[in-house]
Amino acid sequence: MGTNRHFRVWRGDENGGELQDYQVEVNEGEVVLDVIHRLQATEAPDLACRWNCKAGKCGSCSMEINGMPKLGCMTRMSTFEENETISITPLRTFPVIRDLVTDVSFNYQKSLETPAFSPPEDLAPGEYRMQQVDVERSQEFRKCIECFLCQNTCHVVRDHEDNKTAFSGPRVFIRAAELDMHPLDTKTDRKQYAQASQGLGYCNITKCCTEVCPEHIKITDNAIIPMKERVVDRRYDPLVWLGSKIFRRGQNGAADNGSGLGQSGLDQPVGTVAATAVPADGDHSPEADAARGVNWHRQVPRPQAAAVDEKGHLPISELAFDKPAAPSPFGEDVTFPLPDKSLNYHHPDQDR
Repeated sequence: MGTNRHFRVWRGDENGGELQDYQVEVNEGEVVLDVIHRLQATEAPDLACRWNCKAGKCGSCSMEINGMPKLGCMTRMSTFEENETISITPLRTFPVIRDLVTDVSFNYQKSLETPAFSPPEDLAPGEYRMQQVDVERSQEFRKCIECFLCQNTCHVVRDHEDNKTAFSGPRVFIRAAELDMHPLDTKTDRKQYAQASQGLGYCNITKCCTEVCPEHIKITDNAIIPMKERVVDRRYDPLVWLGSKIFRRGQNGAADNGSGLGQSGLDQPVGTVAATAVPADGDHSPEADAARGVNWHRQVPRPQAAAVDEKGHLPISELAFDKPAAPSPFGEDVTFPLPDKSLNYHHPDQDR
């Protein structure tokens, strides 16, 4: 048996709007998105709300519930008191299109400005080799569902609209951190680019983005703070600065003619680098990168290939092993399926 609950839902468009009161039936086990659907089916058929999967994996139903950025499909009605008034409003950081739907194109534009993953030119798809420890370092960041709750709650853009041109936000920073940790990415100065062009220095690590993340990604501790630390090391640590001057001397004439990163990027503040010519937003041409003091062309170690003979065959020990495939990296005393606590991701079919 359901109960009638009091809701206040924001109705309006880019020209303005207001909170309207509704009495909606709520049944056991329902979430806020269920209530919105019932409201659309009964009292407000023109209520606009963006949603897709209703499983907490698409990030579409982002909204603010009692002032807290949340996913409508993951907020259970049982978490509220029966006599509590529940306010549902759109994301406040982004322009309202209508009702609960906002224009989040800002986030996609900032994502486009982030240079894509760039593998070595002589490495074809299918030849990538990574150690498991390198995979696990960035695996957490790939859980992002782009709900943009972190972008919405970040006060750098929430409270200061004029910062949007210079600040990319937490979602883009975890993408930059993921690529910076990738051993096959040849753009090895992503931290420098994040500082110079993505506004990493604007973040004052209040951890509000981590607090609202529905995937429980430790955005601040595992992505933003390590990126800030590496920027400080590269820019202000005198030993690192001196080492970059010594070991890079003569490479492509960078240290000799003053055009390399050690001359224009590490020993000068960001504002000094951009003082002569400010590249346009989204311009990642070699000339623009040089103006920002970013060097994308540093050589990185080649990955280790599989142990095969000159004909491309595995050694006979692999073929003659008395168990299927190779020895288990988990040890012979481990049985499968592994317990949930041993997995980074719990697949629904793992017990079959």
